[in-house]
Amino acid sequence: MKKHSMLKAVAGAGVLALGIGLAGCAGDRTGGGAGDSEEGGIIGVAMPTQQSERWIADGNNVKSQLEELGYQVDLQYANDDIPTQVSQIENMITSGAKALIVASIDGTTLTDVLQQAADADIPVIAYDRLINGTPNVNYYTTFDNFQVGVQQATSLLTGLGVLDASGAETGATGPFNVELFAGSPDDNNATFFWEGAMETLKPYMDSGVLVVPSGQTEFGQAAILRWLPETAQERMENILTVIGSTKLDGVLSPYDGLSIGIISALTSGGYSASDLPVITGQDAEVGSIKSIIAGEQYSTIFKDTRELAKQAVTMVDDIRKGEEPEVNDTETYDNGEKVVPSYLLESTIVTEDNYKEVLIDSGYYTEADLG
Repeated sequence: MKKHSMLKAVAGAGVLALGIGLAGCAGDRTGGGAGDSEEGGIIGVAMPTQQSERWIADGNNVKSQLEELGYQVDLQYANDDIPTQVSQIENMITSGAKALIVASIDGTTLTDVLQQAADADIPVIAYDRLINGTPNVNYYTTFDNFQVGVQQATSLLTGLGVLDASGAETGATGPFNVELFAGSPDDNNATFFWEGAMETLKPYMDSGVLVVPSGQTEFGQAAILRWLPETAQERMENILTVIGSTKLDGVLSPYDGLSIGIISALTSGGYSASDLPVITGQDAEVGSIKSIIAGEQYSTIFKDTRELAKQAVTMVDDIRKGEEPEVNDTETYDNGEKVVPSYLLESTIVTEDNYKEVLIDSGYYTEADLG
């Protein structure tokens, strides 16, 4: 295991440090998209779905923060239907949007519509999901997605007792039986989550500390299209059939919605709430935080959507004022046509031990929300 990855993950678990630029890059203002100085106007905001509370929060945060700056906002949800999202963006363009903030359903399907945006001189901010295969995306704001994967794997190892709270190895040799889940193959972030997790887990898999009973260790085998909980539940049920009486100690899950589906399959398959394996997640959704409090799901990764929205809004506002938005990464996110200038935020591991500090004390949730 690479020490720098593990150290970063452990640091992320203890400190809520969102929105801090990468040292040495924070002053980099590379990239196009700044036009003549102009403020106000309609901003189109295209979100993928309302089936996840996370995306509802993102949409609301972006809309409210833009409105506070005096912009009109056309916020649309496509409910994971690609033609609907394309049509929505087309309508935003023809309605005179001055900028677009787009969280794509499938980052490879927007080439034609974003060419329309470019022809109309409308800048595009990719929001949390990279838009691929087009030069017509000006900036990207997201979290350090590789590091999110490292954090998920680290929390799995901590929950299993392979690592202690400081990230040090405990000497535990297992073998621990674990199964691996990945995100949607049409979401660029899913591969970053997977790669970060596998870099962290593979040394333990190679040494025999971790064993994958199903033998399904490739991204294509583990991927869950559209991040659908019911698909994850079905795959977990199939795995339980394949591995028979083998008892699972852990499940790497890259998203809370998948974790809920996985837990449903496990409880239907004979596991009780008290003997569920260590299960990870992402997005700190209310249902999964309640599950963590109840001792079912072990961990999640908190990504403060207020800060992500703030960064996207700031980018739009800078562009409208004729300024170049701040970025802190100009190397990582190659969409096949260009390296998209990006701003990366930090994330935090959340468990039963620190959810109050991270989520309630920060004002993200109230006690009543999680009650």
